[in-house]
Amino acid sequence: MKKVNKEVLSKIYLPIFILLLVFIDYYSKSLALLNLSYGQLNETFMPFIDFLLIYNSGIAFGMLDGKSIYVSYLLLILTISISTYLVWLIYNEQNPKKKIALTLITGGALGNILDRFNDGEVTDFIHLEILEFSLFVFNFADLFITIGAILIIYFEIIYKPKNE
Repeated sequence: MKKVNKEVLSKIYLPIFILLLVFIDYYSKSLALLNLSYGQLNETFMPFIDFLLIYNSGIAFGMLDGKSIYVSYLLLILTISISTYLVWLIYNEQNPKKKIALTLITGGALGNILDRFNDGEVTDFIHLEILEFSLFVFNFADLFITIGAILIIYFEIIYKPKNE
């Protein structure tokens, strides 16, 4: 039996992984829209996470929220451009761990692009609160982007393989 090249496998599995991330984000937002009321806090069994349905027309953590429709279109174009560049990076990156991190960022970006394209804003519903202090409201796409960015920083700055 012929051995399959790892590069060929990554070209098959990484797009599937991206689609899975987009699906998880889209499905979770759909559940939030069906089960949560806008602006109403819903407690969970976790002490620091609640559900709070809001809509964000800005960028991460509500920055630029409530700005004009032109800002929304500009953000959509910018996010699509960045996602296109990320796909290029994924296919040109040699380090498989960095490929996974870039894939997380891309999947998250595409999840929010889908929202912004359909509704002009992003659905956020996971509310992080510590000691009664509300930190921010986000979604799974934001979580994927954040984890991917942390991994990139880790692989670029902190973790250095022995052969480098």
